[in-house]
Amino acid sequence: MSKIELDKERYDAATQELKNYFECERDESIGELQSKLILDFILEKIGPGIYNQAVIDMQKFVSEKADDMYEFMR
Repeated sequence: MSKIELDKERYDAATQELKNYFECERDESIGELQSKLILDFILEKIGPGIYNQAVIDMQKFVSEKADDMYEFMR
C-alpha cells in the first residue's frame, strides 16, 4: 500500500493537534517542522496498518448487515 495522504486542511489540522499534544501532555513545545516530520512518520509507518484494520472492520460490518438482510428474505 502506498503512503496515506491527507488533504492540506486535514494535514494542517493534524500537525496542529500534534503540537497541542506535546504542549499539553508533555509540556514540550515543538515547531511546525517537527510536527510535520512526526505526522509524516505516522502516515508512512503506522497509518497503513490502521487503514487496513479499518477496511477489515468495514468488510465485517457490511458482511454482517448483508447476512441480516438475507435473513429477512427467508
